[in-house]
Amino acid sequence: MTRHASPTRTLGHSLLALLGITFLTAGYGCSGGSSSPGTSSTAATAGTAGAEQAVGERLFLETRFAQAFKVFLDNGGDINDPNAGDAVVNTVETLGAPIDPGPFKGLSMNCRACHMVDDVLTAPGGGMRTYADFARRSPIPARADGKTHAPRNSPALVNSTLDRPGGVLFHFDAEFNSMEDLVAATFTGRNFGWLPGEKAQAIAHLARVVRGDDGSGDLAQQFDGLSYRLLFTGTNAAIPDEFKLPPQFRAFIGSGTDQEIFDAVVKVVAAYVNGLLFSQTDDNGTPIRSPYDVFLELNGLPGRPDANESPLDYSRRLRTLVNGLASPQFVAANPNRSNGQFQFHSQSFQFGATELEGLKMFLAEPAALPLTQNQLNAGRIGNCVACHAAPNFTDFKLHNTGTTQKEYDDLHGAGQFAGLPIPNWAARNGSYDQFLPATETHPAALEPFRAIPTLASPGLTDLGVWNVFANPDMPGPQAKIRTLLCDDQEPCPLSDGVLLDRAIARFKTPGLRDLGHSAPYMHTGQFDTLDDVVQFYRSASDQARAGTLRNGATQLGGIALTAGDVASVVAFLKSLNEDYQ
Repeated sequence: MTRHASPTRTLGHSLLALLGITFLTAGYGCSGGSSSPGTSSTAATAGTAGAEQAVGERLFLETRFAQAFKVFLDNGGDINDPNAGDAVVNTVETLGAPIDPGPFKGLSMNCRACHMVDDVLTAPGGGMRTYADFARRSPIPARADGKTHAPRNSPALVNSTLDRPGGVLFHFDAEFNSMEDLVAATFTGRNFGWLPGEKAQAIAHLARVVRGDDGSGDLAQQFDGLSYRLLFTGTNAAIPDEFKLPPQFRAFIGSGTDQEIFDAVVKVVAAYVNGLLFSQTDDNGTPIRSPYDVFLELNGLPGRPDANESPLDYSRRLRTLVNGLASPQFVAANPNRSNGQFQFHSQSFQFGATELEGLKMFLAEPAALPLTQNQLNAGRIGNCVACHAAPNFTDFKLHNTGTTQKEYDDLHGAGQFAGLPIPNWAARNGSYDQFLPATETHPAALEPFRAIPTLASPGLTDLGVWNVFANPDMPGPQAKIRTLLCDDQEPCPLSDGVLLDRAIARFKTPGLRDLGHSAPYMHTGQFDTLDDVVQFYRSASDQARAGTLRNGATQLGGIALTAGDVASVVAFLKSLNEDYQ
């Protein structure tokens, strides 16, 4: 999947100037009115493969689906004028001063406001993103509940839909069973300004916008000025081939119910997100790769597992091959660019001796546990592949690495998380509103265990998967989560109560590619740099061995890194950066 990005963004007053968008239409470039309509009879009948991604991007950028725009309409606003003026998108929250103006200033919430790419590429404090935001926790529209931020930041969407054993799960806490479920919940959820209990309003509002769109808005003009009503037919002669939806994505906007229109929009947006992948090609067909990938190729090392080889077995085979390199060939320049450097990273494009040492540490595993004191003193054992096996650098599973405990104890004092009262399965499910997240069925639920910790409220924290597993309001992902919590045993012999205890503070394992475009790190955004992250794992591994990490992942006990090892591991992690386009 080729992505087109421009390094010369400007921020102006119109929507297009504000966005500075070079539309990312999966190789089906936006014609801007230059295409001849009805050029292919085949496209008119069968649609164009990939058109759903082109149309999906427009919907991903659409700012009129938010609750703030409904208020704008209710107060007499024009449905084809997107200027609702929701303050939450006026600026982009960063670790430093906010970026002002933000790319959607004057408008309202959309998907791209939290999942950015090159929207603020040249702004001070900005840069390229892998469909993530810059905030520690994502800002959300102001409503009567008083919340201003989500409990977590926005995960990068690139590579988020990769196939995995047991099927996909989405969000840090594995709440969603499919990309369609995630998109539907986003359009009707708190990030778009909708309170629990307002789902029907959100669906009706989205359908109203789609029906009322006439193609006159600035966003629509970048898609040949076509209305949604016309686009979703997929066959109208005015639609350029690159926007002709295949039959399975078409909908009758004029006669469709609110739910049918909503489902059609969700399906197309999901198709767009499903196409966001790393390590593809540029416009000339040249692979867009990281220094690590170039190093593997230069030294004749395999870049992918063999057929029927697991990622972990591949990583172990790769470790043997890497350790056996007598005269490794290093990478000193980017073969894809004339100046030899990255386009969107300030670091040098290199894979040298330091990166190689870091790779060896990353791949190293302990022969047995517990580690001896001599092993701890010697270091050089990252045990990273236990959760981050190559080539995607994730096991797609659920672990408690200690991030929740660190944030809680940093706020309330060392050891306080260990003593935090957490209800068992019977108590939790017997008092849904007291303990579990708010949903459409339970809109008044207090959700204390999916909350931002505060000094004044020691009962608030984020327990991750604990909120989702065995939650009667979230049936979709239960089978997959049960398998993961049961260490892939089928059938699982453990009770819901035992598995719920195992779920405390567990979150999904992220991938590690292009981390340079997704800081700050962890779901809380609590670490600014990769050095901070590796130092945290050194500390968490000590806690795991000492038995002071509540429900900590067993894999942590296999880490033995000294302070002197950190720089090499970080150098390797940075070698996974690439020019995502």
